[in-house]
Amino acid sequence: MTKAAAIYARVSSDRQKENHTIASQLAALTEYAQAQGYQVPPEWRFQDEGYSGATLLRPGLEAVRDLAAAGQIEAVLIYSPDRLSRKYAYQVLLAEELNRCGVELVFLNSPSGATPEDQLLLQFQGMIAEYERAQIAERSRRGKRHRARQGSINVLSGAPYGYRYVRKSDSCTAYYEVIESEAAVVRRVYEAYTQQGLSINTIAHRLNDEQIPTRTGTTRWERSTVWGMLRNPAYRGRACYGKTEFRPRQRITRALCKRQGLASRDSANHERPRTDWIEIPVPPLVGEETFALAQEQLQKNKRYSPRRTIEPTLLQGMLVCERCGYALYRTSTQTSARKLYYYRCLGSDAYRHLRGAVCDNPPVRQDHLDAVVWKELLRLLEDPRVIQEELNRRLEAASKSDPRKQREELLKREQARLEKSIDRLLNAYQEGLVGLEQLRARMPELRKQQQAAQAERQSLEAASADQAHCLRLAETLTGFCAQLRLRADTLEVSERQKILRLLVKEVLVGKDTLTIRHSIPIPSAEPDSLNMPPPPHAPPQPPMPQPSPHYLLRSDRYLTPAGEYLSALRL
Repeated sequence: MTKAAAIYARVSSDRQKENHTIASQLAALTEYAQAQGYQVPPEWRFQDEGYSGATLLRPGLEAVRDLAAAGQIEAVLIYSPDRLSRKYAYQVLLAEELNRCGVELVFLNSPSGATPEDQLLLQFQGMIAEYERAQIAERSRRGKRHRARQGSINVLSGAPYGYRYVRKSDSCTAYYEVIESEAAVVRRVYEAYTQQGLSINTIAHRLNDEQIPTRTGTTRWERSTVWGMLRNPAYRGRACYGKTEFRPRQRITRALCKRQGLASRDSANHERPRTDWIEIPVPPLVGEETFALAQEQLQKNKRYSPRRTIEPTLLQGMLVCERCGYALYRTSTQTSARKLYYYRCLGSDAYRHLRGAVCDNPPVRQDHLDAVVWKELLRLLEDPRVIQEELNRRLEAASKSDPRKQREELLKREQARLEKSIDRLLNAYQEGLVGLEQLRARMPELRKQQQAAQAERQSLEAASADQAHCLRLAETLTGFCAQLRLRADTLEVSERQKILRLLVKEVLVGKDTLTIRHSIPIPSAEPDSLNMPPPPHAPPQPPMPQPSPHYLLRSDRYLTPAGEYLSALRL
């Protein structure tokens, strides 16, 4: 009497699929089924191509388990235990599950398991398979990290939007080739985000409205796609290996709750620390300054996002308590005459902390504090030469430590090497040392590398042009400051926010002091012009300009403003 059986085969890599190892497994299992009298219909021959043996989420394996649970089969034929799973615990789990369903598990290349000795040998084979998998994974990881440190692009899984991944050949290694049509879209996205001030959602909508195709051409632009493009360091010329890693899934989603279980596989979207990334040079599509502006804007969006704010305020997201380090939020109180708004420290709210309030910093009037900070900012912008000097200083420092020059030198040497290789190949062909077929096989790769190096040099030249444009911006500062003084009292809150966030990092609120941390050097002035006695045992302060002596921000309390330029220079 024949038994109804199913055949299961698995390979875990593309190389194994190309070598037809799964076909050899199916052939051996089919021959064994015919010899032993098993009845295997063609639709019950399941195979998982390219699936790891360390996971149970495989379509072919799921189909076999469904047939066993339905009672349609009496046996499952598998080539060896490691084809079922590379983890011994999973092998035992599946074997017990099939046994409860009355299904016999038959391995072609393993003992039957009828005797205790056979079961012991089967257990040893499962443990050895798990050990081999861990060993292979560790060797692969170390080998990839070593090649990544040497600058090999082979370790990268593919190329992002804007590039084409050219596989390695006998004559050259793998490299990124710039796709100009897609590169123009990348530059446009960065320009819209950093210069035009558009949001990620607006950029995605515009790309969809203009019907700009994605990489696949069948999908639409999503916000996550644009967000990932703005964060990808490959566009500045440094693709990174080892950015993410597999970790156990921590979040219990609604789908998992419906299945009444935990996640059965790890998640790969866990970002590793930036210090663990390994940079690999690739042709840049945007300049260093543009990419840095995008990262700064992403951080600002995370911090200054309005979220559920109905009425914006000037200092929203910029106030920090000097005593406890918590942020300040806006609250209100109703008097008999009007409604007053205050900035209150989160650490002073007893209900937010287990052991009560952790800070005794009292609230500050919103209207008074906004007026103080805005007035101090206008005072800093009175002399445009100060901003121009700071801009020139930063550009000079950036020019001295600019890595583009080093990259340009490397590209020049690379182009010279490629030109010599092409000349040598042509000379060898003219002298009859290589044939026409060899010339046709090697010349296109050298030409592609030459074009890639040329495109990268053009991108670096464009970045240098952006730096020169920044130098020309200093000429318009005088006009900008003049217009700002004329419209200072009529600007909307949103416009004031933009100006303030360009120059001020944060505002520290203490009990008696207000420290404004900005990026403009404070002009020198006579120290006697402050008219404020220094605190006892205080260190000598640098020369400071004349501010207004006091601001009434709290009842029975005076708060003096203080500015900060990198190293906390007080006004």
